[in-house]
Amino acid sequence: SKANIDNALGMLIEIVNDDHDNVPALLAMAMCFMLLKQTPKARNQLKRVSKLPFNSAEADEFERSWLMLADIHIQGGKFDLAQEMCKKCLKYNKSCAKAWELIGQVMEREQSYMDAAEHYERSWKFSAESSPAVGFRLAFNYLKAKRFVEAIDVCQKVLKEHPTYPKIQKDILEKARMSIRP
Repeated sequence: SKANIDNALGMLIEIVNDDHDNVPALLAMAMCFMLLKQTPKARNQLKRVSKLPFNSAEADEFERSWLMLADIHIQGGKFDLAQEMCKKCLKYNKSCAKAWELIGQVMEREQSYMDAAEHYERSWKFSAESSPAVGFRLAFNYLKAKRFVEAIDVCQKVLKEHPTYPKIQKDILEKARMSIRP
């Protein structure tokens, strides 16, 4: 509820006033602002985190902050800044599926389907092929890059685990099959 979020924000502000560089508190504040639909305030807290030196004891919080900021940048059309945050994340965690996925989103929005597929491929691999949304995006970009057999393979893997996953059958699988038929 809004009252609980406001209460949490009050406590977090006290923590940050005592320790300006408290990454978990800054991340929590950003999450509260996002829940309150105050994206600019959330972005400001996340920018503070992005300027701090990396600390391995708080690696998860740094990673989540960078990814959240990258997502905000993507929504705002600032793809170069989003990629910068993702690359920062991958510098410390090469197997971060979400960072690979976000770079894939950027490439896809720039209509660079081969590059998008390459990044979604890594996200798919590092998420143990468990995310149907990433599988869908990967298959879609394979289709756009005219890699029809790979698109079919990914669709079948997604449908095996999630038989009712929306639109993948009609929008990707059937189109890919039609494209390889003579």
